[in-house]
Amino acid sequence: MTWLLRRATDADVPAIMAIEDATFPEDAWSERAMRREVADPNACYLVAVHPERGGAVDGYAGLLAPRGSGDADVQTVAVADTARRRGLGRALMLALLAEADRRGAERVFLEVRADNDGAQHLYRSLGFEQIAVRKRYYPGGMDALVMRRDAVPPGTTQATDSPESGLPR
Repeated sequence: MTWLLRRATDADVPAIMAIEDATFPEDAWSERAMRREVADPNACYLVAVHPERGGAVDGYAGLLAPRGSGDADVQTVAVADTARRRGLGRALMLALLAEADRRGAERVFLEVRADNDGAQHLYRSLGFEQIAVRKRYYPGGMDALVMRRDAVPPGTTQATDSPESGLPR
């Protein structure tokens, strides 16, 4: 399956919210908060659209990365149930990391549910390491793992031993 990744616009927010509400039923962001994030010049929100299905939004991801701050935060990543396990989450994350690099981020942070093994595996394969735990961060008392990825020095490529690292074989 092939998706087109592009900057999210205000017109994408209803489709984003449909995925947000389905993916995060206990702690979905409000539509108002999502609209604010999509419009924020310090943020980069992307949508993954499926051109063969009329441009349906199958996933989205957001990054907060003020230029010159040195830090970036992955705010959210979500993929519709029908598009999972096809590499879309990885593609969205790689696009966010590239944007963080363009904005001069030296470190990228994120929080992930302690019980979300699939997401943790993806983030580790992209060079993130756990640096802390936020106790009872999520609704229902689930802990959040705080993860960090340091910038890859210019002229180098980060590789892992993961078969889905995305690097050519």
